[in-house]
Amino acid sequence: MKHATRTLAATTATLLAAAIAGCAGTGTRDAPPPAPLALDTHVDIPLDYMREPRFDVGGDTPLLVDLGKMERGGLAGAFFVVYVGQGPLTPEGYADAVAQADRKFSAIALMLEKYPDRIRAARTPQDVRDNHARGLLSAMIGIENSYSLGHDLGRIDSSFAKGARYLGLVHVGNNDLCSSANPDVKQGQPAHNSAADAGMSDFGRAAVARANALGMMVDVSHASDKCVRDAIAASKSPVIASHSSARALVDVPRNLPDDLLRAIAADGGVVQAVAYKEFLKSDPARAAAEKALQQEVARQAGDAEYDSDKHDYLPAMTEGMARIEREHPLASLEQYMDHIRHMVDVAGIDHVGIASDFDGGGGITGWMDASQTPNVTAALRARGFSEADIAKIWGGNLLRVWQAAIDEAARERGAAP
Repeated sequence: MKHATRTLAATTATLLAAAIAGCAGTGTRDAPPPAPLALDTHVDIPLDYMREPRFDVGGDTPLLVDLGKMERGGLAGAFFVVYVGQGPLTPEGYADAVAQADRKFSAIALMLEKYPDRIRAARTPQDVRDNHARGLLSAMIGIENSYSLGHDLGRIDSSFAKGARYLGLVHVGNNDLCSSANPDVKQGQPAHNSAADAGMSDFGRAAVARANALGMMVDVSHASDKCVRDAIAASKSPVIASHSSARALVDVPRNLPDDLLRAIAADGGVVQAVAYKEFLKSDPARAAAEKALQQEVARQAGDAEYDSDKHDYLPAMTEGMARIEREHPLASLEQYMDHIRHMVDVAGIDHVGIASDFDGGGGITGWMDASQTPNVTAALRARGFSEADIAKIWGGNLLRVWQAAIDEAARERGAAP
């Protein structure tokens, strides 16, 4: 049963300042509103997560998200992402992708085993709320690029058993499920939105159906416009875009155009605005400087090509990025708010959320790591969003869609003969 549209009118009242305390003339003010239950739907992890001491998130790490930064910033939970880059659609390519994904799944499990007094798995929205009530962080898992399924629908079931709760269909380059917003045209893949852009394949539709049956959300970030439309049509539960901003403000294929923002909202879904520099601010000079730095750092390390897992945490990269930041400042929190405001105006307050893409290129001036999470809440208040609206944007909308996916799976099981 297709999920019904539930777009509600935005709350108009604002709570930008606390009221004067009851005793006149004291000069005191009420306590500030409680922090919302803040969820980030896209946090990347390196391949050696938890295995190398520098990536052990129980301590102080170079990562933008570790347990200390989450605790200090009041970030209640995050979807830790099992990402695998696109490779060849061959038995060897699939086997390598499956192995990389398994390594990341086991790393997240290791984090949970090592720090149960600080962070727990959340496999349902109620788990998130229960963990938060107990003063614990929540760890969820998302899949980015279903190439890591190895063209095997059974991998969706095994991934779900390991905690995956959203299925990201594609990444950069077309795969066996659907076409990408950034196809590999140098390898002959059709251009995005061209007549030859095929959208979703039969295997992609089968993967969506299996995700629906399990209660796993379907994620259309990185998908081509045609694939997004196909996914909405194929999915029996609302889809999400786990980390995408507004193409009307920055015209890059990875952002969603207004018609797709409306289509996802009309289907009951949610789009998580992403704090990723190039999707919030067009800066070709910075992009060129970063690419040149990546090539130089790889060369100094004796490698032919840049590899984020290998090179991003080298001193030369850290020093080079600091220089680039001085010369080409990042997108700002205000520009991020511009995207959220636009997306709410287009899709409605019930259909917009938040994602950082931390440790995968995300990070903007004002929200450079998880410890600065309160800055986002303050910026939302300054833009006139009510406390109820902020609670929806920070996690309420995502939890609603997640529960809808669970409920749809239960209905399917109940309807089965």
